[in-house]
Amino acid sequence: MKSAYIKYLRNLLIFSGILGLVTVILFFILPKTYFSPTIPFLFVFFIATSLISFYYLLRSTDKKFIKFVNTFLLTIILKLFIYAGVMTVYAFLNRSDAIPFMLGFFVLYLCYTIFETICIIQYTQPSHPDCNIQ
Repeated sequence: MKSAYIKYLRNLLIFSGILGLVTVILFFILPKTYFSPTIPFLFVFFIATSLISFYYLLRSTDKKFIKFVNTFLLTIILKLFIYAGVMTVYAFLNRSDAIPFMLGFFVLYLCYTIFETICIIQYTQPSHPDCNIQ
């Protein structure tokens, strides 16, 4: 499990670096009104939530398959509530930056969700040597 988590961390940091580079390039190409000043903090937020949820998913793969499915669904639901709460609170506190924030949040949400889903699917494939789902 530890090697899989370290591998995920490495891949997540590489993925985040690539996304960050694309964000910097777009920052210089697109009008500044499309970008929220909170974008760097959103990267940290999504990296942290991805690492935490992947850790719990890895721990649940050592148990029965139904336990993994329950943990997977629970992490999705918890993250959706956390994400909705962060967006709502930020939109109420910073109305002038709400639209650029939500646009950046949504794009990063899609990118990190796709990345995390692909990683967990690859890890839980029956042919994967570290997979213990029964």
